[in-house]
Amino acid sequence: MPVTSHWQQEPGWRLHGTRPLDCSKLQAPCIFGLSDGSVRLYYTAVGPAKPYRACQGYILSAVSDDGLNFRVEPGLRLAPQPGLPHMSLRILAPTIVRCGDGCWRMYFESRGSADRPTVICSAISTDLLRWEHEPGIRLQSPGGLGGPRIVSLPDGGLRMYCFQSDFGPAGRGGGERLSQQVVSAYSDDGLDFEFDPGMRLRDRQSEVDSLGITAAEVIPPAAAGDEWTMFYSAWQDVPPGTPVPVHPSQSVKSADGAPSEDFAAASIASDMAGYRSRIFRAVSQDGLQWEPTGCVIEGGGYGAEGVDAVHAEDLSLIALQDGTYRMYYAACDSRGNWGIASAVTAQAGRQSI
Repeated sequence: MPVTSHWQQEPGWRLHGTRPLDCSKLQAPCIFGLSDGSVRLYYTAVGPAKPYRACQGYILSAVSDDGLNFRVEPGLRLAPQPGLPHMSLRILAPTIVRCGDGCWRMYFESRGSADRPTVICSAISTDLLRWEHEPGIRLQSPGGLGGPRIVSLPDGGLRMYCFQSDFGPAGRGGGERLSQQVVSAYSDDGLDFEFDPGMRLRDRQSEVDSLGITAAEVIPPAAAGDEWTMFYSAWQDVPPGTPVPVHPSQSVKSADGAPSEDFAAASIASDMAGYRSRIFRAVSQDGLQWEPTGCVIEGGGYGAEGVDAVHAEDLSLIALQDGTYRMYYAACDSRGNWGIASAVTAQAGRQSI
């Protein structure tokens, strides 16, 4: 069995909120290797220093020489735009690819008011620090898309994996999300994407994915004939009859009318109402048809110790020099603290999970 099916969680936080920009909530990492051997971790956060009152999240960064100890970098890498209805409140879940002209492109989930579907947008940079929004929407669907992950293909094109929400014929106005599964889209220029037929992974196949599947990170095959590998996170719904506070993202608000409650506090209250999230693995022969193989990362549950006791989700991977991988993922402990945790693929002599 490939080594990527066994992981060892690394103790403690890789990153948690320590400043007015990120102390309220921190999640949705993207790890990126730099030319000097260090790594930069992009992440979504919100705090009292948010750029405007209605803002619910933006993208920050931190750097590390060893992949374990991170130093936050000043300022915002990218912020939502209150004047754009599809991007007026929050941007999150970045993923980055090198462009042919020597630049980098970042794709991210973009949110406006709750009656608007979430969409995938993009930004461009020449130095990985200063990012400029690109006009338009890269990918959209009636129920909404999110958690993008980009993969470069041998033919020079790109495949984007993301989750797609389905609210049925009534649309988002109907209120109840019927499913949230993984889909993909192809592009030969990084700007115009076309959906691949069908879905990559269907949710609600068991109790542990009863609330939908989110970000799906893919490792293409190293050689012809090898398997594709996907790691993805899925949410488990609360037990029947459990009272759940309304998540602030479900309130119809515009950039002109900030939510009456604190977004991060209300969001965390909903996260801690009985939901669980875990990280799973799937394999494929072609990158399109996927077969789940089981859970690879989960915490001990409510009341347990560990930074990922309640939630483990929205992961990002980087290959290490010894041929193993390190996974960075959003984690939430039993006290409702969100941050970034990590795990490494297990080797001989390591205790795997």
